[in-house]
Amino acid sequence: MKFAYGIGVVLCLIFAPLVAHADVIAIENVYVFDSREATRSSQPQVVLVQGSRILDVVSEIPDNISPSRIVNGKGGTLIPGLIDAHWHAALAAPSQIDALTADPGYLHVLAANLAKTTVLRGFTTVRDMGGPTFGLRRAIEQGITPGPRIFPSGAMISQTGGHGDFRLPHEVPRGSTTPLSHTELQGAAAIADGEAEVLRRAREQLMLGATQIKLMAGGGVSSLYDPLDVTQYTHDELTAAVAAAENWGTYVTVHAYTSRAIQIAIGAGVKSIEHGQLVNEETVQLMAERDIWWSLQPFLDDENANPKTGLARQKQLQVAQGTDTAYALARQYGVKVAFGTDVLFSGGNAESQMPRLLSMQRWFTPAEVLQMATYNNGQLLQLSGPRYPYPGPLGLIEAGAMADLIIVRGNPLEDLNLLLNPEANFQVIMKNGVIYQTLESAQ
Repeated sequence: MKFAYGIGVVLCLIFAPLVAHADVIAIENVYVFDSREATRSSQPQVVLVQGSRILDVVSEIPDNISPSRIVNGKGGTLIPGLIDAHWHAALAAPSQIDALTADPGYLHVLAANLAKTTVLRGFTTVRDMGGPTFGLRRAIEQGITPGPRIFPSGAMISQTGGHGDFRLPHEVPRGSTTPLSHTELQGAAAIADGEAEVLRRAREQLMLGATQIKLMAGGGVSSLYDPLDVTQYTHDELTAAVAAAENWGTYVTVHAYTSRAIQIAIGAGVKSIEHGQLVNEETVQLMAERDIWWSLQPFLDDENANPKTGLARQKQLQVAQGTDTAYALARQYGVKVAFGTDVLFSGGNAESQMPRLLSMQRWFTPAEVLQMATYNNGQLLQLSGPRYPYPGPLGLIEAGAMADLIIVRGNPLEDLNLLLNPEANFQVIMKNGVIYQTLESAQ
């Protein structure tokens, strides 16, 4: 099955004599993964990188180019940097109690450390689906700390009693002069009821730098008050958020599991659905007809699951039971599927990110899994329109694309488990034209 949805923006670069004097990195002797077609080149190729972008993909180094550095890939496979379309950069590492109560400084240090380990796993880009990540993103972009590119949603917008409402019962009712809750003050969530409040909170996140807006449209596993079957937000409330996002040239994505929640969201103009494991066939048909992105996660009852107890554990099992059906329906109707992990409140289990990617082999071939975590996710990111912050596309190895690249020792299309050990099997990890890891000296 191929997941080549849409046509990426190809930015053509013109060769000129000055190229010979520019800083060009040549990655030679590599088999290149074509993420559009989910295939691997039959012969070794050379990928030329200039600055933050790919200059060209050629059979040999042109005579008019004198690279400042040559990296010998030694017959490995060159793949685009991996993309996680549902990540929580600030909320994946801590436990839930720490996330809700710990000193913000401690949590931000955890997030910075997680950002470093994330990029060294080969995830060079993440679409953050909620949390205080604007400062972390700025620090990464300025080179203060290593980490992946972050497409931030900012605070998750939730109705009262919704999936983003983590207040304790004694904090209700909230009066007109009641201060914001701790999670709201830290930028993890924004509680909004009614069109006017939703509009304000969406605009606030856009003001702070959100590349897309995230709303909670249904019940969730981690939250205290909302069963999975609960539908959250009305059509008009969701429409208000969509209007705010569209005025900024971007889109709204929603957390939702059930058919009713998803259908209301689609009717309001939402472009992407997160989760959806409890959806029915009619709704999946609607998603395909409306060209909706489905950001699915491999939620299974296995060692990679987010740690849960009590009622949350019961809800977690219910979601896991619907995962096989969701992927089968997505394949049957050709819905545009994105890959994401949604590691949340893991208490140190964020390293399950790569095993979750590999668990996708339950439904897809290794080539399809790689395509989903590169090309597909890169296409989803471009829904941000003018809020897309980079001059080239992600998830591709072609002229004009951003230079996020990994040399894998061996052929991951035959053995995807090579990705489980990046320290041994990722000869080079490059992000934005900068090499973050190299196992051996370049030749």
